[in-house]
Amino acid sequence: TLMAAAAMQGVDWHILSFLGLSVLPKDTSAWRPGESNHHSRLIELEFFFKHFGGQRAQLLLLPLSENDTHCIQFSYFLYSRDGHSPGDLQVYIRVNSGSKGSSVWNITGSQGRQWHQVELAVSTFWPSEYQVIFEATVSEERQGYIGLDDIVLLNYPCYKVPHFSRLGDVEVNAGQNASFQCVATGTGRDWRFHKRLMATFQVEAQRGEQDLYRCVTLSSRGAAISNFGELIVRVPPTPIAPPQLLRAGPTYLIIQLNTNSIVGDGPVIRREIQYRASQSMWTETHGVGSLTYKVWHLEPDTEYRISVLLTRPGEGGTGAPGPPLISRTKCAEPMRALRGLTAVEIQARQLALQWEPLGYNLTRCHTYSLSLCYRYSMPTGGSGGNNATVRECLSVDRNTSHFTLRDLPPFRAVHVRLALANPEGKKESREVTFQTEEDIPGGIAPESLTFTPLDDMIFLKWEEPVEPNGLITQYEISYQSIESSDPGINVPGPRRTVSKLRNETYHMFSGLHPGTTYLVSVRARTAKGFGQTALTEITTNISAPVFDYEDIPSPLSESESTITVLLRPALARGAPVSAYQVVVVEEDGSRKVRRRELGAVDCFPTPNSHNEAQAKGAPHYYTAELAPSSLPEATPFTVGDNHTYNGYWNSPLDPTKNYLIYFQATSNFRGVRTAKMPDKAFVSGAQTHCFYVLATLTVNLDLRRAAMSYRQEKSRKLSSLDCSMTEQSTLQQDERMAHSFMDAHGCNARNEQRSSVNESSSLLGGSPHRHCRRKSSPYHTGQLHPAVRVADLLQHINQMKTAEGYGFKQEYEVRKDTGVGSKTYNGNDRHRVKLHSLLADPSSDYVNANYIDVSHLQSHAQEMIYDFWRMVWQENCFSIVMITKLVEVGRMKCCKYWPDDTELYGDIKITLLKTETLAEYTVRTFAMERRGYPAKHEVCQFHFTSWPEHGVPYHATGLLAFLRRVKASTPPDAGPVVVHCSMGAGRTGCYIVLDVMLDMAECEGVVDIYNCVKTLCSRRINMIQTEEQYVFIHDAILEACLCGETAIPVNEFALTYKEMLKVDSQSNTSQLREEFQTLNSVTPHLDVEECSISLMPRNREKNRSMDVLPPDRSLAFLVTTEGESSNYINAALADSFLRPAAFVVTPHPLPGTTTDFWRLVYDYGCTSVVMLNQLNQSNSPCLQYWPEPGLQQFGPMTVELLSRTADDDVIIRLFRVQNITRLQEGQLVVRHFQFLRWSPYRDVPDSKKAFLSLLAQVHNWQRECGEGRTIVHCLNGGGRSGTFCACTMILEMIRHHSVADVFFAAKTLRNSKPNMVETMVRKQRVFYHNILNRPKQKLSYHTGHCSF
Repeated sequence: TLMAAAAMQGVDWHILSFLGLSVLPKDTSAWRPGESNHHSRLIELEFFFKHFGGQRAQLLLLPLSENDTHCIQFSYFLYSRDGHSPGDLQVYIRVNSGSKGSSVWNITGSQGRQWHQVELAVSTFWPSEYQVIFEATVSEERQGYIGLDDIVLLNYPCYKVPHFSRLGDVEVNAGQNASFQCVATGTGRDWRFHKRLMATFQVEAQRGEQDLYRCVTLSSRGAAISNFGELIVRVPPTPIAPPQLLRAGPTYLIIQLNTNSIVGDGPVIRREIQYRASQSMWTETHGVGSLTYKVWHLEPDTEYRISVLLTRPGEGGTGAPGPPLISRTKCAEPMRALRGLTAVEIQARQLALQWEPLGYNLTRCHTYSLSLCYRYSMPTGGSGGNNATVRECLSVDRNTSHFTLRDLPPFRAVHVRLALANPEGKKESREVTFQTEEDIPGGIAPESLTFTPLDDMIFLKWEEPVEPNGLITQYEISYQSIESSDPGINVPGPRRTVSKLRNETYHMFSGLHPGTTYLVSVRARTAKGFGQTALTEITTNISAPVFDYEDIPSPLSESESTITVLLRPALARGAPVSAYQVVVVEEDGSRKVRRRELGAVDCFPTPNSHNEAQAKGAPHYYTAELAPSSLPEATPFTVGDNHTYNGYWNSPLDPTKNYLIYFQATSNFRGVRTAKMPDKAFVSGAQTHCFYVLATLTVNLDLRRAAMSYRQEKSRKLSSLDCSMTEQSTLQQDERMAHSFMDAHGCNARNEQRSSVNESSSLLGGSPHRHCRRKSSPYHTGQLHPAVRVADLLQHINQMKTAEGYGFKQEYEVRKDTGVGSKTYNGNDRHRVKLHSLLADPSSDYVNANYIDVSHLQSHAQEMIYDFWRMVWQENCFSIVMITKLVEVGRMKCCKYWPDDTELYGDIKITLLKTETLAEYTVRTFAMERRGYPAKHEVCQFHFTSWPEHGVPYHATGLLAFLRRVKASTPPDAGPVVVHCSMGAGRTGCYIVLDVMLDMAECEGVVDIYNCVKTLCSRRINMIQTEEQYVFIHDAILEACLCGETAIPVNEFALTYKEMLKVDSQSNTSQLREEFQTLNSVTPHLDVEECSISLMPRNREKNRSMDVLPPDRSLAFLVTTEGESSNYINAALADSFLRPAAFVVTPHPLPGTTTDFWRLVYDYGCTSVVMLNQLNQSNSPCLQYWPEPGLQQFGPMTVELLSRTADDDVIIRLFRVQNITRLQEGQLVVRHFQFLRWSPYRDVPDSKKAFLSLLAQVHNWQRECGEGRTIVHCLNGGGRSGTFCACTMILEMIRHHSVADVFFAAKTLRNSKPNMVETMVRKQRVFYHNILNRPKQKLSYHTGHCSF
């Protein structure tokens, strides 16, 4: 029992513990007060030797039930003579007839020989009853007195002790402390002031406990006792059942709480869930507002324990967690694809790969699989050159981050990707391409070895190995004679080896022995070595015997019917001579036998005897056949001796006739018979007849020839062309008209000296060295399609483009509907080029080529190369125009018919002398030699590389410059120009029409494109294939007529420039201003569709100005990736004079495009950056975009400043740029030129000398770096950048061709970006000209500066 005690003055509350008396002795005296509540009689206990120790006596008052505080006043006496304690006096308060409980007041010991008054303040509250019990206990000494007197129940508060306010019940949760607050007040005489005393007592409530507590204050003057307050202990609630799982996801669990059944006390005022991963000790608790709850932000594929917590009111009202729900989340899709796929080791047939280690944060599931998928292409082996794709996916151990791919083909691009999969999804990485190493090549397929044997030559051809296993660097051909039908040949012969270049899959063996079998082996080689050898046996043809006649001697003797000649034995070639025949050819008037010319004699294979010849009417007969043994040496033989030789009668000759006597030798071997006679014949009669025998090789070629010429004015050609109209009756009407057109503008124009230029040809701006005069013959045109004057050409083309009725489409369709020609690309046989036949083979005169002013033909198949060079030699061609690439869109368009050094094609040797490579075309010069001819022949090939496979060039500027170069380089006495593309049509036709029409415009002031195209198509089908090509021809001719020839030789520049600056008094303008206006008129104007990429919403903020946008066709797209950034940057590629896409022109980088700028530098291998604006030179921000000093990272690019030099004109910085995502590609060293001498708002630099120095420094650095590009930027990527690029182009022209073409440079740049060289005034133009017009100027690109 807990009891409170306090003093009346300065009370100090504390807890006392007492042990109550358990029982009363049997003889205990008990008394009750009387009815009166004011006084009671004296109660005295005398126990001198009368009572035993421990005996007790009780006095019980009546129960008190008023709802008030009662004051009971009494007096006590407690005395012992010897001073020992007589006993104890205690007061108890019993509630509701319960146990008396603990004493609320007590006294012990001797208190002296007087009475002491005490007050009891008992607080009673309905409905409880209280009863006061006085109890006296005898001490062990058993001497003394204990007495009570004046027990009074007062109707007013006590004066000596305070009164307690009502003590309330306290309800607490188990395990918490209960607080009882005791409040006492009093106003007695012992209290100077009204006081209120409060004390708080805490007790620890145990589970299931329910007790009564009251407040008591004790002092020598009395005690105050409160009512009993009940301590109610509640048990916090706990669910009986675990929560129920409703649904599981990768990162959540949806549960139902199941709180209907609980253990403990309610009410439940809060519900919570407590969860943790089964493998973790960390728990989380979330409040729940409903009976279902979604537990978020869980880890995938993880087991969780989820319990429910219930809370009742009060502190500590949260019960223990209920039974847990044990559940696992589902797997989630892998976070991302695997990264870091690299090759640790690359071999010919295997790749050792590694990638980033796998972790749970990537797989997001404990059950997953890893696959490695790869693919590569392999040739199918068919003749079509198709490839089959091999695909395979391999399962990889999930605990490893490396794998080795085996059994791969060598030198193949292997595309590898990783696939990470779990039950919920799959993530595949981007494909990474690896190139396996080379290996030795596979063997050449024996079935691909094809050959054509001759008597002393073998033409061998093979195909590349089906498994090249790398780049074929060479082929090795070995051959050895192993057997021969000629006994004079020693077999086996020595083994010889020939090496061929990788692109040469054929070989012509020469100097072989006839009738001999050769063992030929062919093998290919890569950088790793030679592959397997393919073997074949080839036997050369036997050759006709050879005579050693240098000159036929005169007959030894003659008679009226005989003639004696000296016969010499023949030299066998490949097979022994089997027989000799003496052949007589009779010439008389009745037979009309035409004597054979030189070079027209064949052998006489038909063995006609004299009688058979007369019966058949044959002109020749065998007069004798001699055995080889009968002619061991030169022996006389009499023709007409009337003898029989091996069945042939040597009949006497008729003295009235003329005879030709032939002597031939015959060889037979394995059923093959060859015959040979001397190159000259024995002649009888008064006349001597000599002739040659030519051997003709059979070649399957188609040669076609036509007689169309407009430009070539050569008397040699004139004599070979039939300009009369005698054969036109066999032509259709359209072809007669076409032929008439060519006659009027071809044959009649030959050898006419041009003397003047008509008034319209000034639009051409032609070279002053070219002169022509108007043709005297009328121009033949159709009524619906007359020629158009050059002065009216612009208006005519505009009308045709805008016409709603008759326009280009209708005109082109009408031309197609004429139906001229066939559906093949073969030309009209009447106009085909015919080659001289070989080895008496009449079919070897064919090559797919036609005469149309220039000879044009299809691109060359491999087997046609020899015939192509034969044609070039035969026709004395100097210029070859090639308008196709070797490979376009992955397809072979033309075989490489020229050597890289020296090559022998049959009996023609071609040697490459020099190569000149420009931006849009390449010029190769060859020396051409032919066996048996002492003279060399020089040939130039003009290879235009900017024409696409389909469609037409976007602009004609480059093609017109190319055409002018061909015309200027072709000597006037050269043969026809050879023109070819892929099919010998389309592009070839466009070139020819441009060539013919530009000559026509210059000489006659008119053009007739429609009838010219129609005529070409009558000679060769599909010379113009599409309407687009037809329109392009018009636009190109218009551009040529408007712009004219603008190139100026350097030695004439000063005078020409001075004339261009003169202002005409009538027009108040100059030629320079007119030229600039012409430039503006021919500059393409961009439509919105042409800048669609720049105008995309995501790219708009990357443009410094929306008025200066690059066209889509010229954009430089970024390759390096950076997050979600696009591959767009406001940058355009532009050609220089020597190199395509040599310049990258862009505005000054914006703050948000600095990373893109350095990506551009790296992706396009730019080794120079030319900066032509100043930092912050205008309202538009021009911030520093490079680190200075040190190193800085821009996205995936790191840029490090290596050095810095500066002078008054330029600051030069050297940077090292690296892509941290592609470290294997190495570093890029970039030189940055910041030009300081170009003030803001000026059209031209402040100093021309400083600008020339800048040009020289950039040129020297670029020459040192090799193939790097140059980035040029100013504020908007227009005027200043165009000035720099144009000046660079002009200086390249001067250095290579000693000409300057400012107009061409500006026009070429504007084709890529129309705002280049943008100023309308002449300052920039004058600046170009002033640079070129310095007297005695010398540009030194080797010392890094300019000297004058």
